[in-house]
Amino acid sequence: MIAPVQLVDLIIEARWVVPVDPAGVVLENHAVLVNDGRITALLPQEAAAARFSARSYKRLDQHVLIPGLVNLHTHAAMSLLRGLADDLPLMAWLQQHIWPAEAQHVSEQFVHDGTLLACAEMLRAGITCFNDMYFFPGAAAEAARASGIRAAIGLIAVDFPSSYATDADDYLAKGIAVRDRLLDEPLLSFCLAPHAPYTVSDRSLGKVLTLAEQVELPIHVHLHETVQEIDDSLKRFGMRPIERFRRLGLLSPALIAVHAVHLDACEIELLARHGCSVAHCPSSNLKLASGIAPIAELFGKGINIGLGTDGAASNNRLDLLQEMRLTALLAKEKSGRADAINAHQVLYMATLGGARALGLEANIGSISVGKAADLCAISVNDVALAPCYDPVSHLTYAVGREHVSEVWVAGRIRVENGQLVENNETGLIKLALLWQNKIRP
Repeated sequence: MIAPVQLVDLIIEARWVVPVDPAGVVLENHAVLVNDGRITALLPQEAAAARFSARSYKRLDQHVLIPGLVNLHTHAAMSLLRGLADDLPLMAWLQQHIWPAEAQHVSEQFVHDGTLLACAEMLRAGITCFNDMYFFPGAAAEAARASGIRAAIGLIAVDFPSSYATDADDYLAKGIAVRDRLLDEPLLSFCLAPHAPYTVSDRSLGKVLTLAEQVELPIHVHLHETVQEIDDSLKRFGMRPIERFRRLGLLSPALIAVHAVHLDACEIELLARHGCSVAHCPSSNLKLASGIAPIAELFGKGINIGLGTDGAASNNRLDLLQEMRLTALLAKEKSGRADAINAHQVLYMATLGGARALGLEANIGSISVGKAADLCAISVNDVALAPCYDPVSHLTYAVGREHVSEVWVAGRIRVENGQLVENNETGLIKLALLWQNKIRP
């Protein structure tokens, strides 16, 4: 007896499928089946054709299909400040240029428009989920929702006033209100986002920890980014920031330590022992001369690592494929070992590592049955990419975001043939130019 053919929403056939989990696997001539926004099967193309039919088909004969990339750290709205004050040290860049510009211009509309621009850039680069940290998180959430991208919205907290809130209590209260209002949005999740050790007091960090435990949210914070941050902490608190966080009870699997550039052996052990994650942002670290994070050592201790772009003001591009290449190359140079980090491990960081840090690994980060169909197709049909012996090596060392051809979020196509399906790119460029004319010094 012949089994009836089952109807699904979408069948994607690809030359290569890299599911990420299990690790190191590359499947040739396989199909991913999607129904109701979720992956229902991953099997050889012949088996898929025999058992299933679809309302829609996508054949990717010269492509690598991977999970959608997860940008573990960014300030999306800062796309409107891209290139505003380049080639400066971090604190001079912040104190003399970025913070004054933010004080003058940041508003709910600024955040909405800047995040719209960032979402378009990220989707075209294969990023299907981003972890944000910025003012007016409700406006960022609305822009992400309008763009059809998955977002972990950071509920920022700092001790100084802004156009958004007056003090840390006000920031947190407004952030939790945003989270409560949007809790049922399927593409949104939330993080508590105290900005940095030097902008948040012990009292405020304590309140962040209490809230994180009450509502079970990750804590997303800049940590050990620069030597100056550590020196200032020694002068002010008599200890390095990670030790201060340990004493406050903040080191846990909920903590996402952004940058984590300047770490000694004991601090690496602390992060490993407490199950913390690290958001590695190599381009931003290099551009601001913050340093090179010890990624090989962190990885060797079993610390979960995800990759981030940081904001477009300090990168200046939201391109996780570029971060993958830099991660591999810098880890080799920093450790003195060419085999320190391999291409499969870097791809894990850019997908499942980021998902795990956000507590989303059961839903995204790999091409696995039951997970959301957040997918990215990358074409290798380019003279600059020929020949292709190893598609995962190509992903890490050869391809660029211009090779991203299709992107799906929860089974819905957002990029097709390299172009946004729904966002009006011309309109976004005009919007950015309007803001440029306001902000131009």
